[in-house]
Amino acid sequence: MAPFHFTWPAFWVACALYLVTGLGVTLSFHRNLAHKSFRIPKWLEYLFAYFGVLSLQGSPIEWVSSHRYHHQFTDTEKDVHSPLQGFWFSHMGWILDSGSRFGKYGGLKNVEDLKRQPFYRFLHRTFLLHSVVLLGSLLYVVGGFPFLAWGLGVRMVCVFHSTLLVNSAGHIWGKQVYLTGDMSRNNWWLGLFALGEGWHNNHHAFDFSARQGFEWWQIDVTWYVIRFLQAIGLATDVKTPTEAQKRRKSLHNKVMAAEN
Repeated sequence: MAPFHFTWPAFWVACALYLVTGLGVTLSFHRNLAHKSFRIPKWLEYLFAYFGVLSLQGSPIEWVSSHRYHHQFTDTEKDVHSPLQGFWFSHMGWILDSGSRFGKYGGLKNVEDLKRQPFYRFLHRTFLLHSVVLLGSLLYVVGGFPFLAWGLGVRMVCVFHSTLLVNSAGHIWGKQVYLTGDMSRNNWWLGLFALGEGWHNNHHAFDFSARQGFEWWQIDVTWYVIRFLQAIGLATDVKTPTEAQKRRKSLHNKVMAAEN
């Protein structure tokens, strides 16, 4: 219905919510909760996690569990969403098989750190209420159906695919800079679309890093926000790889060593 209910205010609401909920996924779910690549005060951690819930990509507990299993079994038969099983499976098919996905790993056993916190248990039980009912109602009250179609529908689809393309395209198309033993790739257009998550080979080489765009030209919007939070004293223990660590994993250096 979105093409028939386009308005510029609705479009800009969708853009704003794309950034807010996208950062909820990339900054909170991914870099903060899944990999603990930096620390922020609890109130801010919970706020960004709530933004992630509004993306409709599941609860923090479920999202982080899937992602940790992905890194544990990257591009093997046990991977949650590897293109070894085809592009479609790695992009969307794996979502439709959530029972098997968690069943074969024994459930949500790798997120005890989140399950101990009442706030994340609450979001796990109620994430649909927040992302659909509460946000959808607010958008409709403020801007009618155009705000609902664009701020919820179009925005949700775009954020969904920005994440899903990291799982699929990020393991198929692009360049490998570091030796990771998997199919992860750096992809510039995905880096733009996914707020910095497209530098995926960098990420798999150093999954602890809060920064994924290592070069100045590798645009990483999520890192810019983390760096700002660090500059004003809200983000601490911000982890990034050293130059020595990057040299040790560099494919270029390993090729040169093999030729010599």
